Amino acid sequence: MTTAPDTRTDHPPLPRFPFSWDGTRVPAEVAALRAATPVRRVRTIAGDEAWLVSSYELCAQVLKDDRFSLKDTSAPGVPRQYALTIPPEVVNNMGNITGAGLRRAVMKALSPRTPGLTEWLRAEAHRLVDLIAADGPTADLRGAFCEPYSAGMHCRILGIPQTEAPAFLRSLDIAFMNSPCPVTGARLNWDRDIARMAALLDDPATGGLMGELAALRDDPGHAHLTDAMLATVGVTLFGAGTVSTSGFLSMALVYLLTHPIARDLLRDRPDLIGPGVEELLRVNLSIGDALPRLALDDVRLGDVDIRAGDLVLVLVEGANLDPDTFPDPHRFDVHRDNAADHLSFGGGAHYCPATALGRAHARIALEVLLDRLPDLALAVPPGQLVWRTGFMKRIPERLPVTW
Repeated sequence: MTTAPDTRTDHPPLPRFPFSWDGTRVPAEVAALRAATPVRRVRTIAGDEAWLVSSYELCAQVLKDDRFSLKDTSAPGVPRQYALTIPPEVVNNMGNITGAGLRRAVMKALSPRTPGLTEWLRAEAHRLVDLIAADGPTADLRGAFCEPYSAGMHCRILGIPQTEAPAFLRSLDIAFMNSPCPVTGARLNWDRDIARMAALLDDPATGGLMGELAALRDDPGHAHLTDAMLATVGVTLFGAGTVSTSGFLSMALVYLLTHPIARDLLRDRPDLIGPGVEELLRVNLSIGDALPRLALDDVRLGDVDIRAGDLVLVLVEGANLDPDTFPDPHRFDVHRDNAADHLSFGGGAHYCPATALGRAHARIALEVLLDRLPDLALAVPPGQLVWRTGFMKRIPERLPVTW
């Protein structure tokens, strides 16, 4: 009798990534991996293998090296972080915008120096606090403030009516899912939103960025632009911008409400809210997974040889809490000299184009909230917060507060 060969291996199963959806604490695996194996093989939500990079030096190297591509993470047949919920060609959105000759218009729209924008943000923050105060405690601060504040800002930037916010918001819970398999509703939502945004191009009341893009249709130099291409700019900026700014603001508030010394400092010293936002960007855990890149060539990364075609995941919270770059990294220090070196806005060619806008959005929100609601506090124990799973951002489903 013959015996079949033993095909078993002694290799332990790869760690599953992401490690945790809980936004009140850094997963224990992060520090352990950064210290021992800062470039570590993991298994993604999609079931594929990837290299997880967790030290600041190596994360920065990946983000700045053009041999690691964002665009190619959407190519067919490559290892995936999770199933795509947007058309593959939209993954490299800023690259597409630049290629279409629209970068100048987009960057101008994303500037907080746009006339009247900061005044609008402050007035809108006060309006939302008025509504919260009128209803009386408790309130869901994410649903009653963070989300409408962020969505409203993006409607104003795009130049579309504020009444459009709910229609575009309803797609985001699916559009930003981390799913192991394709999501049926994603394409349905995408097609509906593109059609809705394209229709707004023909609305004479549309101003802002979408009004400027609509006017390009009469320019022979932009004859290559279709309504669908222009609508894609609007839909992606609304979605990515709203989810990112609302997610960060929600998580900044989670941090302050679970670290009352930091909350009291910014409340009592509003002049420190600006540098406080920078530290909140560094310590917050709103980036729920990692920034994906595909290796285009063989690259030596630390002690590991990355092969062309490998998926590499940049663990932002690992980099931002690396003690070699940020001494005593878990300490909230508004006087930290290098706080702005954090990687929460990415890096390299794909550095977020809306960094100044994101900072102004959070700063004004915190100034108004801490001034108007000085006794703002969680209405439930931190352990009772419910965290969304399978999403690109760490966010609490609700943020119940009292004041």
